[in-house]
Amino acid sequence: MDIQDQQLVIKIVLLVGVTVATALLTRSSSGARHQAIRRVLLVLFAAATAAVIVAPQLVSGLARLMGVGRGTDLLLYGLAVAFVCFLATYYGRMRMLNRQITNLTRALALAEGRRTGES
Repeated sequence: MDIQDQQLVIKIVLLVGVTVATALLTRSSSGARHQAIRRVLLVLFAAATAAVIVAPQLVSGLARLMGVGRGTDLLLYGLAVAFVCFLATYYGRMRMLNRQITNLTRALALAEGRRTGES
């Protein structure tokens, strides 16, 4: 695999990561399936982290396979994708909480209006 092919591979991997983050941003996070996926991803993350801690040369080898110069660069790219995923997840949660607050405020206002109307 020549350098251009390797660079194409890393670009595709990074673009897939951004696409996943975008998908997370647009999905609802209230289902059991979504929670199961998150747990599986967390276990995979923990296993990958443990593997990197035990054998750091794995990252350098993987980086060379993907056309990235150093393992630390690959980790930086992965961190950037993980950060975007975190932002997408956080934004989704905040959107859900804002919707809940709006619904509760409306229900409270209607209940207060009914209570004062009965007096």
